[in-house]
Amino acid sequence: MRHLTPILFAAAFLAGQPLAHAQVAEFAVIGGTSRLSNAGIGSFNFENPREDDVELTDGWRLGFRMTLNNWRFLGHEFGYAYNRTSLKVGSDEAGMAIHQGFYNFLAYATPEGSIVRPFATGGVHFANFTPPGISVTQGGGDTKFGVNYGGGLKIRVSHSLMLRFDVRDYLTGKPFDLPGQRGKLHQLEIGVGLGIAL
Repeated sequence: MRHLTPILFAAAFLAGQPLAHAQVAEFAVIGGTSRLSNAGIGSFNFENPREDDVELTDGWRLGFRMTLNNWRFLGHEFGYAYNRTSLKVGSDEAGMAIHQGFYNFLAYATPEGSIVRPFATGGVHFANFTPPGISVTQGGGDTKFGVNYGGGLKIRVSHSLMLRFDVRDYLTGKPFDLPGQRGKLHQLEIGVGLGIAL
């Protein structure tokens, strides 16, 4: 039995090596552009409403993502993004925010630990549309739910640092329940970020 002890310790050590080197979590800060299509959200004219009387404009976004890579080719992602847009009524514009929280499932083309990892993703999200003069911290805004899909690329630049590039399309219900609304709001995210592998 005494002769088996070193062999058992060696076997346990070698069996644990993949787990010791497996990257299971990432944290990234991401910024980029937010491009809106089908951005007409209705009208303040209740008698003869047109969908594009009130519109949301393109803007920028900043957020963070926490990724859990539980399997070699699959992972989960949770995150938040602040989007800056404008509410446009005729020729008048006023800045407003869209706060987003989301969960996504990720499928990678290369295994965990690879330097370059292309991925496809799909998930669900909520968006809180906060009009000018309203604060989300005081319960203001209109929250809608939706689905999103897209893809991206993660590139390891060191043992713990990575660059990532994301393109996602968010399909969300239109806010404020104005007359004349049709369809879903499309929000295209084009982003770049810096991440840390934990």
